[in-house]
Amino acid sequence: MDLFDKCTNFTAVDELVKKGIYPFFHTLETKQGPEVVMEGVNEIMLGSNNYLGLTGHEEVIEAGIKAILQYGSGCSGSRFLNGTTKLHVQLEKELAEFLHKDDCVTFSTGFQTNLGIISAIVGRNDYIFCDKENHASIYDGCKLSYAKDVLRFRHSDMEDLEKQLLSVPVDCGKLIVTDGVFSMGGDICKLPDIVKLAKKYNARVMVDDAHAFGVIGENGRGTASHFGLEDEVDIIMGTFSKSLASIGGYMVANKSVCHFIKHSSRPYIFCASITPASVECARAALEIIKREPQRIERLKEVADYARKCLIQKHVDIRKSQAPIIPINTYDNETTFIACHKLFEKGVYVNSVVSPAVPVGQSIIRTSYMATLTNEQIDKATDIIAEVMGELNLLKK
Repeated sequence: MDLFDKCTNFTAVDELVKKGIYPFFHTLETKQGPEVVMEGVNEIMLGSNNYLGLTGHEEVIEAGIKAILQYGSGCSGSRFLNGTTKLHVQLEKELAEFLHKDDCVTFSTGFQTNLGIISAIVGRNDYIFCDKENHASIYDGCKLSYAKDVLRFRHSDMEDLEKQLLSVPVDCGKLIVTDGVFSMGGDICKLPDIVKLAKKYNARVMVDDAHAFGVIGENGRGTASHFGLEDEVDIIMGTFSKSLASIGGYMVANKSVCHFIKHSSRPYIFCASITPASVECARAALEIIKREPQRIERLKEVADYARKCLIQKHVDIRKSQAPIIPINTYDNETTFIACHKLFEKGVYVNSVVSPAVPVGQSIIRTSYMATLTNEQIDKATDIIAEVMGELNLLKK
């Protein structure tokens, strides 16, 4: 058995390409926005996490250009060594203040943030309690940790979470980790119940706000703010690649936790720091969010309007509470066919198939941005309904 046999025997993608329904790696030719050009085709963009529409904002772009001119294109080292600039320190201060926490640590990507936090904070005698629908980066952070065990509880099932908490030693370290807004389903975690159980069983709580920052909570502060529980959540992480229109990630917590992470997290210590341009783009986006709370309000209006349109047109959607609206397509090939038809008709969406979801539960993941117009949503949802009808997927 040769190491590369798995590569030469990997034919599933080739079969999709031959059928003309391979949905991945479409090439963008314009900025991320409500409408884009992909491979020469004009597309209404319903597959981006650019929730507040800030990636093409003039202030964000100008901030990135100024940073490059002053600091160059990169830092050439980790934050631990020569990769810390005044810009990094200022962004961390502003994020901590905005999110009402003592301190902040920034990482080079959002994925790396979960790896860096969980692998550092969870030791050999500790246990992790992980919602089954948490993001892949949380799962990989759990794998990278030295946790005694990782106990997965059924999605948003508080009875199952309590059962898992009861199964471990009373005096061990416990971390409950959950997405705030779940990236595939668009539902919000049951944070009040999680906090109650954490207090009852002496556990700590970590919330992944990648899809919640800029989306829910007061002025877009995220899940803890949404529920009025900012003082009850121990660690909050998020990304810059969505509402903050850049690339990178952050965690906010008390000073002692942040201090420990900075000196113990291998993904933090051994990775080059975020580029100055990315830092300043995120800072500029944060300033816009602070002064323009109407963007968060508009995002909710857009998502609610899209949800209403899809329901009126008998599209089979899952319940969600965020600008993520999953459409049921059930099996993998049907999902690929639907996405291909939508792309040809001018609507870009994301296909989510097994093993990312259980077999028979494939979806088209649509996501929305505050800068979409009602007219664009009308057109896009008409096309979605048309394609779903062609595939006999409309609700009766």
